[in-house]
Amino acid sequence: MSRNPLDVIRQDVQSMHAYAVQDAAGMVKLDAMENPFALPPELQAALGARLGAVAVNRYPGPRIDDLKAALSRYVDLPAGCSLMLGNGSDELISLLALACDRPGASILAPLPGFVMYAMSAQLQGLQFVGVPLTAEFELDEPAMLAAMREHQPAITYIAYPNNPTANLWNADTIRRLIVEAAGFGGLVVMDEAYQPFSSRSWLDEIRAHPAANAHVLLMRTLSKFGLAGVRIGYMVGARALVQEIDKLRPPYNVSVLNAECALFALEHAGVFAQQAQQIREQRALLLDALARLPGVTPFPSEANMVLVRVPDAQRCFDGLKAQGILVKNVSKMHPLLTHCLRLTVGTPSENAQLIRALQTSL
Repeated sequence: MSRNPLDVIRQDVQSMHAYAVQDAAGMVKLDAMENPFALPPELQAALGARLGAVAVNRYPGPRIDDLKAALSRYVDLPAGCSLMLGNGSDELISLLALACDRPGASILAPLPGFVMYAMSAQLQGLQFVGVPLTAEFELDEPAMLAAMREHQPAITYIAYPNNPTANLWNADTIRRLIVEAAGFGGLVVMDEAYQPFSSRSWLDEIRAHPAANAHVLLMRTLSKFGLAGVRIGYMVGARALVQEIDKLRPPYNVSVLNAECALFALEHAGVFAQQAQQIREQRALLLDALARLPGVTPFPSEANMVLVRVPDAQRCFDGLKAQGILVKNVSKMHPLLTHCLRLTVGTPSENAQLIRALQTSL
């Protein structure tokens, strides 16, 4: 008798749920924090012509270095820092877990937060330590410090702004957490996935105080910039530190088509900056409209999403979906998110449809 081939798959993997992507066919898609604006037609044509000329029969080569150089200029890379590319931020998170997988190592992050921090730890066999936020979705500094002192995590993740709460955290609190991590040699990873919509960036802190941030890595993605389908993430940090993590990057992890697309977007960064500005303006209008709805509590946002608490999250989610509006029901992700929905900021017409559908659903 032959044995079940699933026996070779780790039991914890078999017990996991795959990352779920909701079916958005025919829906107004406001569930995944995507930039809702397409490229203008003339840029679509120009990009198509450019991608058609890419040598897809060759492995990625110097064009990847061109992209790294362009991103370094785009972020005004601080002196003494280096930049590495990932196939989205998800790959960078996985590589960090792989790099820090030593006996007894752990990864720490506030909760609720981005699910990939915990998933990367689990898949790599590291302990994950989640520290609940306060009821106001702020960092619980005493609890964070206590957990850091107890576990001395190899990596402490700080999303800035956070997902799904969409808020920035107190800079002085973050500085004290960074000092704490330095005391036991841990890394702090500032995840700035939503930087285009935020009023602050930790990169300014790294630039102003390099010594204090020598063990800090900063991640960003072009997904929220407007290229969610292109899968480009990048990480910035002290050159010696980034070089070690870069050793784990699979060869040719960024395709020539993705790299060319990203280079094209950076050459037209002004277009994407205008889109980000419009999203920020729409966010303010959406927050105002949500605050006027009875029984709805919107929370402050520095991202392209808004977290809202409603009287009944599942009923409201179902009501929106029945009207062709797809949002994210996060109410069961963490007790702090009870009856909460996460709404992506869409186009003016999409946001208007969302408000009308919410009024009906409520």
